[in-house]
Amino acid sequence: MDVFSPEKRSQVMSRIRSKDTKPEKIIRSILHKLGFRFRINRKDLPGKPDIVLPKYRTVIFVHGCFWHQHEGCKIASKPKSNSEYWKVKFTKNIERDKKNQEKLKLMGYRVIIIWECEAKVIQKSPEILKSMLLIKPE
Repeated sequence: MDVFSPEKRSQVMSRIRSKDTKPEKIIRSILHKLGFRFRINRKDLPGKPDIVLPKYRTVIFVHGCFWHQHEGCKIASKPKSNSEYWKVKFTKNIERDKKNQEKLKLMGYRVIIIWECEAKVIQKSPEILKSMLLIKPE
């Protein structure tokens, strides 16, 4: 059972951002401090990657644990109300993510997924992001 009324739930859900989320801003800030040049939300690439490092043919998706159902993560809980809707929604999100990642790989891009819960850890230890990239800015 939802703790909010349908009207309040609608209001809460409508305020959720699809870009410029706090985890995305954390990762972009660290990349900037490390000296990387990047583009954000490139519409011409499959899935509109959150961050694109063109020089390195690398894209980064900063996935919300809930929306993309990060396996084993406590943030990735499934809502109790309207469960069939959410099951279908999450399945479609995951399938879409896989298709977009495959398309990007076929285009020669390296795909990195950073989960919302990982962004918080990376913020405390930026060297983690550096090692994920395994490339140095020039």
